[in-house]
Amino acid sequence: MKNILRYTAALTVLVIVLMSCKKSFTDRSALDSTTLDNYYNTAEEVRGLTSTLYGLPWAGYENRAMDAIGDVMAGNEYTGGNDDPPFLNFSYAQTSVRIADAWKVFYKIGGWTSEYMNALELKKSKGGNPSFIDPAIAECHFFKGTVYFFIGRIWGDAPIVNNPGGTILSGDFNIPRYFKADVLRFALEELKKAEAGLPETDAPGRVTKYAAKGMMAKLYLYRGDYDSAKTKALEVINSGKYNLFADYAGMFNSSANNNNIESLFSIQHQLTGNPWGSGNQKNPDRGPSNLQTSEANMWELYIPSMDMKSAYESGDTRRKGSMMEHGWSYTQWKPQNANAAYNSFMAGGYKYDTLQPTTDGGQKNSTRSNIAKYVVGPGAGFGGEAVLGMNSGINTMILRYADVLLIYAEAVLGTNASTTDASALEAFNKVRSRAQLATKSSITKDDILKERRVEFAFEGDYWFDIQRQGFAKAKQIIEAQNRGTFGSPSYVTFSQNYMHLPIPAGEVLQDPALAQPPVAYY
Repeated sequence: MKNILRYTAALTVLVIVLMSCKKSFTDRSALDSTTLDNYYNTAEEVRGLTSTLYGLPWAGYENRAMDAIGDVMAGNEYTGGNDDPPFLNFSYAQTSVRIADAWKVFYKIGGWTSEYMNALELKKSKGGNPSFIDPAIAECHFFKGTVYFFIGRIWGDAPIVNNPGGTILSGDFNIPRYFKADVLRFALEELKKAEAGLPETDAPGRVTKYAAKGMMAKLYLYRGDYDSAKTKALEVINSGKYNLFADYAGMFNSSANNNNIESLFSIQHQLTGNPWGSGNQKNPDRGPSNLQTSEANMWELYIPSMDMKSAYESGDTRRKGSMMEHGWSYTQWKPQNANAAYNSFMAGGYKYDTLQPTTDGGQKNSTRSNIAKYVVGPGAGFGGEAVLGMNSGINTMILRYADVLLIYAEAVLGTNASTTDASALEAFNKVRSRAQLATKSSITKDDILKERRVEFAFEGDYWFDIQRQGFAKAKQIIEAQNRGTFGSPSYVTFSQNYMHLPIPAGEVLQDPALAQPPVAYY
């Protein structure tokens, strides 16, 4: 925490001298030596500042920690290597790289937003134009609320650092943990400020008032406040600004569909050669090794779990959009390498085949499957889109309209055993209909959780759905999962202490107060 605070303090100086020289809101703002009096005089300059919150700062969570926490721990993904298997069997430690990376991301973004807001408020006091400064401040509130929502869900009782610059100046780094309920309340208050200040519409990819409403609905549902979750989800639905994207698979295999009609909030990526621009690095971590080319790396660090493969209903089109299995193909991709037999096998387009010899194009890993989501292919020279080694330009969606629909259905259900409410069924069945599944005339909590699992598979969300059910239900779900490999089932024992992750050991070493019992923030 002390390191993050110091980094944020250094950023305070930079904020004063940041100025945008790019039109894309995912570009980094340029540096100059002029004072604050000469900065943030135009909307472009101000938006250049907040554009830095949409991409690169998320990398440490989005790249791997998101998989480890959201899907490996949840039983959706199987994994190898050194850093991730502990999330399969709940043997992770405070020294975990993934836990430390996630912590750094969320507190860094929280610190950046605080200092951005301080600089923008100072600019307003010097005569800055509130018509474009206030929406930028609201953007900062959105990001701060969102990261503290993640913090509360992942760590439970955790620090709240609302003024990192002031903390640095005070010299008191003994920051306590605050109760989880207070962390979530803080996140909600930030999202309310975002909702009040954000515009109803903006450029594609920019968050709006409805992104804040949608995130609030998700937070309310997590807290079990069904009436508020229903209200906020309905406000998004009634806005008419969002819909389900017709091509489910297309949302995840092509950057041409970035910022589509279903996306309320996405981490933004680009491949422009700009050193501050951030690429999506899920392509190599998920792509099958037999899809590797001279342009695209593939090492399949994360693959579908055996339990996830059994979760789909027959005929669910989301299965092919989410996973590659025997018989899966994508004719546009035409990978080639030095092996003549491989080239012949792939001449008509990419094939996923577990019978073909692996040296000649076959694919046979531990679960006989690969993740399809966020795999954009072998590169532009092989029939796909541009890929630069590890990097692609596809955005990572954090909040989709399908989520809002299922939040609404669950909020209407509330604490009831089941519901036949027409509006809840309409929202729920819209999601199923896109997957070409039969509609239901009555739904239960288990129906909704099952639907959420397959709809958001490999999107880093299922762990939080399990967790919010409480320990007894989480234990039941986790211990029933096959977390093993093809032909070798494996099951785990789940304990109460696994409901939240430990605070990184390095943070506790720097701030011993983090090892003390939590206290009230409010």
